[in-house]
Amino acid sequence: MDLPLHIVWSGRTSYSLDRPKSRMTLCRTVLAEGLSEDLVPLLHHRLLTEQWPVLQRLISPYIGEVWEDAFPDLLRTALADTTAA
Repeated sequence: MDLPLHIVWSGRTSYSLDRPKSRMTLCRTVLAEGLSEDLVPLLHHRLLTEQWPVLQRLISPYIGEVWEDAFPDLLRTALADTTAA
């Protein structure tokens, strides 16, 4: 997947969705740098939810809180991961 230049204005712009680390980097970049209209076409809810326990540690706490407030299932996923560890 190629990200638009307004999200990635320098460095890597292309990500392989077949590779977990590449998917994680793509999600982190879109969450941190994307516009609201970028989120639906570029992020897949199931993959975001599955990756959230790790992803939330890679983004700023503010961005994590905004997403968890908007989508409580992300917070539930993170809490379930914490209690399972």
